[in-house]
Amino acid sequence: MTASGNNPWPREVAAPARRALSGAGYRTLESLTEARERDLRDLHGIGPKALAALRLALRTRGLSFRSED
Repeated sequence: MTASGNNPWPREVAAPARRALSGAGYRTLESLTEARERDLRDLHGIGPKALAALRLALRTRGLSFRSED
C-alpha cells in the first residue's frame, strides 16, 4: 500500500480516482487532511475502494480526513 514513483497515491487507488483527486487539486496524501470524505465521495471516479485505501494510507501516517462537522 505504498506510493511509487511520482504517484503519491496508494497502488489500490485506480487511475480514475487518481485523476479525480488531481482534478480537484489534491496532489499529496497530506492534502487530503483538508477534505471531508463526503467531498471526495462526490468526485466522479472516487468509489468505496478508493476511499478505503486512502483512509488506510492516512491512518498509517497518523492522519485523517477532515471532520464531517
